[in-house]
Amino acid sequence: GGEAGSELDVSKLLAEDLLSLFSGREIPWAKNTEDEIKAHRERTGGLMRTRFPPEPNGYLHIGHAKAMNFNFGVAKRFGGVCYLRFDDTNPEAEKKEYIDNIIENVKFLGHEPWKITYSSDSFQKLYDFAVRLINSDRAFVCHMTGEQIKENKKLKKEQKPSPWRDRPIAESLREFDRMRRGFYAEGEATLRLKMDITHDNPNMWDIVAYRIIYKEHPHAGDRWCVYPTYDFTHCIIDSLEDITHSCCTMEFENRRESYYWLLDELSIFKPNVWEYGRLNIESNVLSKRKLKQLVMDNHVSGWDDPRLLTINGLRRRGFTAEGINAFCAAMGVSRSIVVWAPYERLEQCGRQALNLVSPRRMVVMDPLKLVITNMDAKERKVFTCRDFPETLRELGVSSERAFEVPLTSVVYIERKDFRAKANKKYFGLTPGKTVRLLHAVAVTCDRFDADAKGRPTVVYCTADWAREKVVKKGFLHWVSNPEPGKKPLEVTVNLYEKLFTAERPGQDDDGEKVDYLTQLNPRSLTVRRGCYANADMASAKPGGHFQFERLGFFYVDDASTSKKPIFNRTMELSSSRDAKAVQR
Repeated sequence: GGEAGSELDVSKLLAEDLLSLFSGREIPWAKNTEDEIKAHRERTGGLMRTRFPPEPNGYLHIGHAKAMNFNFGVAKRFGGVCYLRFDDTNPEAEKKEYIDNIIENVKFLGHEPWKITYSSDSFQKLYDFAVRLINSDRAFVCHMTGEQIKENKKLKKEQKPSPWRDRPIAESLREFDRMRRGFYAEGEATLRLKMDITHDNPNMWDIVAYRIIYKEHPHAGDRWCVYPTYDFTHCIIDSLEDITHSCCTMEFENRRESYYWLLDELSIFKPNVWEYGRLNIESNVLSKRKLKQLVMDNHVSGWDDPRLLTINGLRRRGFTAEGINAFCAAMGVSRSIVVWAPYERLEQCGRQALNLVSPRRMVVMDPLKLVITNMDAKERKVFTCRDFPETLRELGVSSERAFEVPLTSVVYIERKDFRAKANKKYFGLTPGKTVRLLHAVAVTCDRFDADAKGRPTVVYCTADWAREKVVKKGFLHWVSNPEPGKKPLEVTVNLYEKLFTAERPGQDDDGEKVDYLTQLNPRSLTVRRGCYANADMASAKPGGHFQFERLGFFYVDDASTSKKPIFNRTMELSSSRDAKAVQR
C-alpha cells in the first residue's frame, strides 16, 4: 500500500502484523489469548523470531542451505532475529563432529545466529513439562513395544487403546521416575501422550513423548537415560524461545495438530507454524538415508565428495557461499510439497558468482605437442596476461592484476584443438590454417607427424611475429615449456558430471520405482593426470578459485600440494541447458 514511490519499512512491523504473510492450515486450538500475546510482545519487543533447527545427525546439504537462507533471510528482512538451534534429542545418531560442522557451514554461508542453542539444554524443563502432563492425565507410561504400537496403528481408527492408557496418575508418575532412574531396559517403557486415537490425523494417535536410550549424549553428557522425542521437544522449545514463525518443510504439515495440541495442553505461547516446499535437485539425492548409503557403500569418496550436494561437497567442488545463497534466493519458497530444480540452475548461480572471483589461467588437459619452427630452440619470450578481463571492471572487479606466461619453441595445445582434416565449421587448427595462441601470437600449421595409427603426435607451425595475419575465429589456450628443454608443470584435474543418469533417481522414464543405485552415472568422475600448467600454479593454495580459459571454473582441492597440484572442475563456462533452466 501507500503512495506511489513510497516503501514500507518492514523492520518497523510487529511480528503479529506479519502473520498474514505466513499462514498455514488453521487449527482450532492454535490460538493465543490476548494475555499470552501481550506477554510475548513484552518479551520480544514485538519483533520476528525464527530459527534454523537442524538435528546434528549428519552433514547438511543444499536443502538445509535453502532453509537457512529463508529463516535467516526473512528474519533479517523484517528486522528480527534467528536462532541456530540444535534439535539434539537422539544421542544414538548425533555426534559432536556434526555439531561443529553445522556451526562452520552456517558461518561459511554468511549467516549470523542471534543465539546458538541446544534443545538438550532444556532437558530438565522438558521433563518437568512431561510430569505436568501426567498430573493432568494427558500422558501415561506405556509398556507396549515399538512393534506392538506400530501394528496397532495399522488398524487406524479401529485400533485398541494401550492397556496402560487409563492407569492411575500416581502409577504413571512412579513409572516415569523409574524410567528416568534406569529401572527399565530400552524398549520396555515409553511415555505417551493421551491424545485422540479416533482422530483423522495419525499424529494424534497417542504419540510417544519419551523413550529410554542408554547412550551418552554429545552435548548433555551421561546425566539422562530418558530422552524426549522430536514431536514432544520441537514445539515446546519453539515456545520457550519465543519463536514467532516456526517455518519447516511440507512433510511436517500433518504435525500441526499435535504441535498445537501439546502447547495448548501446557498453556504456553503458540508460535505461528508455516510450511514450504522441500527442495530436490535433478540427477542427485538429498535424502539423508540415501546420502549415507552412498558414502558407507563407497559409491562416493566421503561426505565431502564434490559430486554430492552436501554443503561440504559443494564447497569442495568449488561453489562459493554467494553462489549457493543466490541459488536458494532464486528458488524462493512455495507451498508445493516438493520443488524440483534442474542442476543447471544451481550451476548458473554458481557461475555468476565465480566469474567475479576466479583469476584467468591456462591449463591443457590433453596435451598435443606444437613446435614453432621459426623460433630458436633456445629462445624464450614472456607475455603478460590479466587476471580478469576489462569487461568485469564495471562490476567492480579490478583488471589491473596480471600474470606472466612464458613462450618457447615447444608449446602444448589441447588434442581436440587439432584435426588433420576438418570442415569450415571447425575453428581449431588444421594444416594450412591460422589460429591465435591466446594472449600471444598467431600460428599457421605447416605439417604434422602421426603415429602408426594415424594419431597426431607433433604439429609444426610458423608464428606470425610480424602480426600480419588477422584471426577472427580460432583462439586456443596453450601451455609452453617454461624453459627450453624443460617440461611444463604437471597437474591433476578432476572432471565431474551428474551423479545419476536419471533426472529423478529412483524412477524410470515412466515414473515407475527402480533401485536408484542402478542409475548411478559411471562417468560422474573422470580423473585427468598429466595435464600441463604454468609453473606459478604450483603455488595455488587449497581453497583457491580459477577460471581455466575455455575449460571452466576450477577449485584447488583440499588435498592439493605444490608438488601434486589438484584442481576440481566446479562447472564448465556455459551449459546448453542454461536457457531451459532459467525458464524452469
